[in-house]
Amino acid sequence: MTIFGQHEEGTLLQFEHMRSQAKHAALMADGHVGYVMPIGGVAAYANRVSVVGVGFDIACGNAAIRTNLTLASFGDEPRAIHNTLTAFADEIASTVSFGVGRKNTADDAPVGSRGLGHTIASGFLALGQGEPWGARVPEKEMLFDLADPIGHDYWHLMNLAGDYAYAGREWVARKVVSLLGGEELELVHNHHNFAWKEVHQGDEVIVIRKGATPAFPGQKGFVGGSMGDDAVIVQGLPTNKASEQVTALQESALFSTVHGAGRVMSRTRAAGKRHRRSGRQLSRGEVSPNMMKEWVKKKGVILRGGGVDESPHVYRRLPDVLQAQRGTVEVLHVLRPLIAVMAGDNELDPYKD
Repeated sequence: MTIFGQHEEGTLLQFEHMRSQAKHAALMADGHVGYVMPIGGVAAYANRVSVVGVGFDIACGNAAIRTNLTLASFGDEPRAIHNTLTAFADEIASTVSFGVGRKNTADDAPVGSRGLGHTIASGFLALGQGEPWGARVPEKEMLFDLADPIGHDYWHLMNLAGDYAYAGREWVARKVVSLLGGEELELVHNHHNFAWKEVHQGDEVIVIRKGATPAFPGQKGFVGGSMGDDAVIVQGLPTNKASEQVTALQESALFSTVHGAGRVMSRTRAAGKRHRRSGRQLSRGEVSPNMMKEWVKKKGVILRGGGVDESPHVYRRLPDVLQAQRGTVEVLHVLRPLIAVMAGDNELDPYKD
């Protein structure tokens, strides 16, 4: 059992419950309270998979593409660069629609994968509690043995959702590169809220990373900060660079690292409460649109969309989180955001917690 960073009591209680049922477990430095299993939690089970461990947003993630473009590709002086980037921000926002239920204008666009993952998780939670598919049931821990029909079926549908999510995020990243007129040189994924068959400490196990990124030695990952913070390309520290102590930490972390900066404020606390169907504001949150806009303006980010529940104020700072991982990963590239395009504050997302 390994815990990176400092965590609130509720997160640690969820981790202890998870750890009590797993063969091996770890908690990343960006951890916070989730559904039953904490976000940032990593757990290894003996041929069993946890539906709430993987969660409703199956195979959540993002992708980064390194291109042949530089800032100078967009102009030869600051104002010209800003004007070019502003035009690109508008084109991206009009071509790639973000938010559940919205349709992209591009003819080759896939539909959103979040609804598929939610349907699969909800359906198997119901079946596991003796209710019919589609029934609304509590989020309870249940471990399906892969040898049982229900475990077999869940595993294959989870992997289908994973392939679909992978394809969707690659489409988005490559569509943006094409709009910018760039050439793809390298693509790096961040893939989490998923389960893998792996071998750890001599055991063949099912490893669930809920809001945690695979980080085997030399394996690259893309870790974002927020709409107004730098992101990074990291890799698990290679074996030839790792001390015995770091290697032991990597093994105890099940070769995992953070998936982002980690929340310090819930969506409701940040944005307030809205009526689920009408979207009408019922109570105010702690983060105002002006606070969010001032942050991204100071960072020099051109923002399209973006709700205050995703404001930089609701996250830890990514350098602090990475430092708390105690040398198990190394930063290869620091990525400064220029444009951020997200779902808007007034777009209803029925799957947000």
